[in-house]
Amino acid sequence: MSRVYDMVGVGIGPFNLSLAALADPVDDLSVAFLDAKPEFSWHHGLLIDGTTLQVPFLADLVTLIDPTSRWSFLSYLREHDRLFPFYFAENFHISRREYDHYCRWVADSLPSCRFGRQVTAVRWDAEGEVFHVDAEDVHTAQRETLTARNVVLGVGTEPTVPQPVRGLLGKEVFHASEYLDRQESLRGAEDVTVIGSGQSGAEVALDLLRAQESAGWRVRWLTRSPAFAPMEYSKLGLEHFTPDYTRYFRTLPQETRDRVVPAQWQLYKASSATTLAAIHEVLYERSIGRDELDVELMPNVAVTGAQQVDGGVELACRHTEQERDFAVRTDRVVLATGYSPNRPQCLEPLSGVIDWDAHGRYQVDDDYRVVLDPAVSGDVYVQNAEMHSHGVGAPDLGLGAHRAAVILNAVSGRQTYSLPQRGAFTTFGVV
Repeated sequence: MSRVYDMVGVGIGPFNLSLAALADPVDDLSVAFLDAKPEFSWHHGLLIDGTTLQVPFLADLVTLIDPTSRWSFLSYLREHDRLFPFYFAENFHISRREYDHYCRWVADSLPSCRFGRQVTAVRWDAEGEVFHVDAEDVHTAQRETLTARNVVLGVGTEPTVPQPVRGLLGKEVFHASEYLDRQESLRGAEDVTVIGSGQSGAEVALDLLRAQESAGWRVRWLTRSPAFAPMEYSKLGLEHFTPDYTRYFRTLPQETRDRVVPAQWQLYKASSATTLAAIHEVLYERSIGRDELDVELMPNVAVTGAQQVDGGVELACRHTEQERDFAVRTDRVVLATGYSPNRPQCLEPLSGVIDWDAHGRYQVDDDYRVVLDPAVSGDVYVQNAEMHSHGVGAPDLGLGAHRAAVILNAVSGRQTYSLPQRGAFTTFGVV
């Protein structure tokens, strides 16, 4: 009889990697995690020099649940003989490159993480009361099937491409997630347009501005948001990224949740004040002795259409406050338009037993368990696909270890990890 795992994870991003790290010392729990990529990679196209995480280094894979874990960021520093340099650097927010390297170290060290395995299907076996996870080796095409009592989906999100430009993806138009990989296609461009004012948009705009004098391009930054606004980063504002707020959000009717999340855009869709200040500093210094700059920053702009013209792109735009239409001719378009959850193709065999909500989303309980047909005795959990049910903290690295611990406790049927009872001073609702 084939081995039956307690838990098989599909996808190895930071969140399932956190789950794997916290599961590692639990001797009586058998786990495996599969990913099609040849090795761990986190936003490779956005590891721009000088960019940092928007959360403190304590928001690593394990520390906020188990600071004694061998897989903490401080353990990584010790392993790489970097503790003293880090101590003297006094960096509370580490670089994206170092976070990626830290995660690679954990992923390469955990035997439960298997890369180069494309999961093709997740099937429920009613007779055996287990899930079968079919996978294929991306190099040899050899197939294997893992059997599990529980499955955790950590497939992450996919780049969001606005409808008007979907047919133009290629050399001239690409998502910011590919920014560093597309550097060659930027060569020779005289006009580059960035669309979107989240953190990725700000980082790309800053990088383009810093290279502007040597590259010779005009830089344009457009957003439909009302302003190039900073991320909410006040101490009490950050308490929206605590288990306390998640518990409160869970008490709200779904209709209210769907109304609240978009209104909280500055909690998760804006840019850091530091990056915006760096952009302003570049513009200020460059404006000395000049009447004009080859730079345009414009909020309240919606892109309503696009077409390829003479090796470039023409964007049909509308200023949403003035209600005026205008056109933009540019050579390259970088789409910093965010990410959204996707329904993985491998889940198709289970689609009939998943209790989807009216919008085609997972219905998720307090333990991040997907609501399934009662006839299915196994459980499917999701990570970073539940903003609609758990609030703005779903994609935040700071809550990753907590969510992983909740899932581990549910899978093991006991308190494998103790969870904090209070993490905020704010009282979010009436008791």
